[in-house]
Parts: sequence; structure tokens; C-alpha cells
Amino acid sequence: MKVLDDKQIRQKIRRLAIEIQEHNYEEPEIILAGVNNRGMAFARLLYAELTTSSSQKITLTHLRVNPADPLATEVQLEIPIEYVKGKTLIVVDDVANTGRTIFYACKPILETLPKKVEVAVMVDRTHKSFPVKVDYFGISLATTLLEDIDVQILENQPFGVYLN
Repeated sequence: MKVLDDKQIRQKIRRLAIEIQEHNYEEPEIILAGVNNRGMAFARLLYAELTTSSSQKITLTHLRVNPADPLATEVQLEIPIEYVKGKTLIVVDDVANTGRTIFYACKPILETLPKKVEVAVMVDRTHKSFPVKVDYFGISLATTLLEDIDVQILENQPFGVYLN
């Protein structure tokens, strides 16, 4: 079942960019850290919107974590962790399900002291098992654990959010 279509997703990305700017208007720089492939795709879309409508410096980076076994390999942040010190970092993913992937994605951030860490997702599901608070979301869905959310936001295809 389609939950959001291409037009709705693009509208939500514009709204999320505005919210991010409103909550961080005094910050000289915002770092967007996309989690894995789909989180990075969403972060790129936010980055494009923020850079066209903001005078702030926006930095885009990639956070890599193994969602199936987050302790099996080291979480990798593309930029040096020291760069995050004293700055606003927004962890970006497509879906916040149990919160586990986002929780472990923050592991390298604990090695420094950012000014603040926020979370942005396209879909926030309401059954968290980990202490993750989503600050910015396109849509919040109360789903069962058996249902699956598919966020399609890759380039060269129509965007969509599906509930299976």
C-alpha cells in the first residue's frame, strides 16, 4: 500500500529543511550524516534543499553501520570525528524502526563533544526498543512489528513510501 507519493515526499523534504533551519538558525554549520545507502540518499535530498535555501554551511557525510550486526564491524564516519566537535550533527536515515541502527550509528560520535545531535528520518515508526528520539520526520506511522516500510528515494525513479 502506497503511503506517500513522489510529490508528497518532495514536499516533506522541503518542510523538513525549513524545520532544520528554524531549529538551528544560530548555527554557523550543520553536518548531515546519512546512515548507510538509503539514509545517505535522504541526506543528499535534504542537503540539496538546505543549500539552496540557507546561508549556513551545510556539510554532508556518510555514516556506515551494519544494521544486522552493529557490533560486527566498526561504525565508519567519512569525516574525521574531531570535525564534529562543537557543531550540530543531524543523523539522517530513511526509517526509524526500533532505533537500533541509529543508536549504534552514533557510537563514533561519543568520542567527541558535538554541540548537539539530532535525528531526521522520512518515516518514524512508533515502536522503539532503543533510546532514540526522532527530531524531524516526514511521517509517523503506528505499525505492527510484522509490517515492513519501504522508502524509495533513490535517484532516477519516482519516490514512494510503501507499507507491506
